[in-house]
Amino acid sequence: MNQQTLSAFIWAVADLLRGDYKQSEYGRVILPFTVLRRLDCVLEATKPAVLAEYESKQKAGVNPEPFLLRKSGQSFYNTSPLDMKKLMGDQDHIRENLYSYVQTFAPAVRDLFERFDFHTQVDRLHKCGLLYRVTEKFAQIDLHPEAVDNHQMGLVFEELIRKFAEISNETAGEHFTPREVIRLMVNLIFIEDDDVLSKPGVVRTIYDPTAGTGGMLSVAGEYLEEHNPQARLTMFGQELNAESYAICKADMLIKDQDVANIVYGNTLSDDGHPHTKFDYMLSNPPFGVEWKKVEKEVRKEYEQQGFNGRFGPGLPRVSDGSMLFLLHLISKMRPAKEGGSRFGIVLNGSPLFTGGAGSGESEIRRYVLENDLVEAIVGLPTDMFYNTGISTYIWILSNRKPVHRKGKVQLIDASGFWQKMRKSLGSKRKELSDDHIAQITRLFGDFVEAEQDGKPISRIFNSSDFGYRTITVERPLCDEAGQIVLGSKGKLKGKPQPDTSLRDTENVPLNEDVEAYFKREVLPHAPDAWIDHEKTKVGYEIPFNRHFYVFQPPRPLAEIDVELKQVTDRIKAMIEGLSA
Repeated sequence: MNQQTLSAFIWAVADLLRGDYKQSEYGRVILPFTVLRRLDCVLEATKPAVLAEYESKQKAGVNPEPFLLRKSGQSFYNTSPLDMKKLMGDQDHIRENLYSYVQTFAPAVRDLFERFDFHTQVDRLHKCGLLYRVTEKFAQIDLHPEAVDNHQMGLVFEELIRKFAEISNETAGEHFTPREVIRLMVNLIFIEDDDVLSKPGVVRTIYDPTAGTGGMLSVAGEYLEEHNPQARLTMFGQELNAESYAICKADMLIKDQDVANIVYGNTLSDDGHPHTKFDYMLSNPPFGVEWKKVEKEVRKEYEQQGFNGRFGPGLPRVSDGSMLFLLHLISKMRPAKEGGSRFGIVLNGSPLFTGGAGSGESEIRRYVLENDLVEAIVGLPTDMFYNTGISTYIWILSNRKPVHRKGKVQLIDASGFWQKMRKSLGSKRKELSDDHIAQITRLFGDFVEAEQDGKPISRIFNSSDFGYRTITVERPLCDEAGQIVLGSKGKLKGKPQPDTSLRDTENVPLNEDVEAYFKREVLPHAPDAWIDHEKTKVGYEIPFNRHFYVFQPPRPLAEIDVELKQVTDRIKAMIEGLSA
C-alpha cells in the first residue's frame, strides 16, 4: 500500500466522525488511533516472547522492564494479552478493554496517550456509538513494518499532522511551521557541512526547544536520509502544548527515535535537557509573546548564574520572549573545540533593532555579534505563517564559521521570493517554491553580494558595522545674566555645569572615531558643547531594511504639473456638466 492510499484510507475515518465531531477535532481521534495501530503491528511478532518474559519476571519478583525491552526489540513494549484484532471479539466491552490495553504499554507510551487525552476521546466515541466502528477501521489497516517501513510511516503521519493543522488553521501557527520554511532552514544549517554529513555511519544530534508537532526535526531527518541514508540524526525536543507534545512524541516513536529525548514543559523555566549540547538546532518560538509567567524563574537564573546560566548577556523586555530562546539555543551549542554547532531560529523584526544602547535586547545583539556567532539573517516575505502576516527573519548562528565568514554577517533580502498560494490558510497567503528555496540556499552558500532587477538581495558586512556608541552631549548652564554657571564641589568644581534641558545624545558608528565625529557633526552647531564620556554606552542594532533600500528619485516637476492639469481639467469639465 503506497503512502497516498494509506493516508486516504486513514482519512476515510473522518467520514465516520462527521456530524459528531467538528472538522478541527478529527485529529484528536485519528492521530492517536493511527499511533496505536502502528505500535500494535510493530509489537505483534515479539508479543508471545514479551508475555512469557513478563510472567517469568513477575514470578521471580524482578523489575521486568529492561528484559521486556530486549525481548520486544523496540524502545517500548506492551504486557496485555490483547491486541487490536482481539479487541474486535468483544464488542460489548470494547471501551474497558481498550483502556486496559493502552494502560499496559511502557510508561513513555502511556504518557503519550495521556497527553493526547485519549481516554476522553474513547469516552466520547463510546457515547456517540462510534467506538467499535472506529476501532474496527484501524484494526483492518496493515501498518506492519514489512508493509510500511519507518520512513514511509513517518511521511504518512506527517501528512496527517499537516492536514489537521491546516483545517484548524486558527491555532496552527502556534504549533506548526510551514514546511517550505523548515526546508529552507534545514538547507541553511546543513549546506556548509555536506562533506561531513556524506560520510558513512555519521551520527549527529539535532534539537528544537519549541518542537510543536515535530516538523522541524522530521524535515531535518528527511534531508539527511536523502543525502546520506547511512547517516543518523538523533532528535531532541521540548514542547509546552500537551497535544502538540503527544503528536511530536508519536512521530518520533514511529521514526524509531528515542521518545525519552522529547520532553514536556516550558523550556524557559524548566529546561528539559539541562546538560546537553547539540550539533544542530532549529526553532520557531512564539512571536511577541510575553514571558511574565516564567519571569521569576528566568530572572533568578539570570541574577544567580549570570554567564554560567543561559541568560548571561541580558534579558529582553517582558512583552516579547523570543530573544530568550535565542540565548537558550546559544547555551546549547557544542563547544567549538568539540566540533561546534549551527542553528536556525525564526524571529520577527523586533529583535533586529528594539532597545537602545545598554538595553537587554541591545546587549544580546552585542553578545552574538562581538562573539562572531551570526552567519546570516534572511528576510522572508510577509504572509508566510498561519497566524501572522508580519515580516519574519531566519537567523543562522554558528560557533564554527568557515574561515571566509569569520567576522562577517550576510544579510539576504528574500522578501520578493514567493508565489501566491492557491488557497489561503489563515494568514498564510504566500509560499516558497522549490526554486525559491534553491535560490536562497545558493545565495547563502556562495557568500557573495548579489542584485536582482537592479536591487540588492545579498549584502555582506563586518560584525562591527552594526555597533555604535551612544554619546551624551552636554551644554553649559547659564544664569539670568547669560554667564556660565561653574560647579562649586566634587568633580564639577570650577567646570561648567551641564544644563539638563539642553542635554542630547548622538549615536556614533563603532568604526568611527568619536572625537572626529563630534568635531564634524556637533561643534559647528554648538561650539560650547562637550561629551560626558562617563555616560557613553555601546549598542548594536541591525537595520535590515535600510541596507536594502534603493532610492528612487521623484518624478520631474514638469511631468507632475502635466498630470495635475489633466486632473483639474477633468474636474472642471465634470462641474460644468453638472451646472449645464
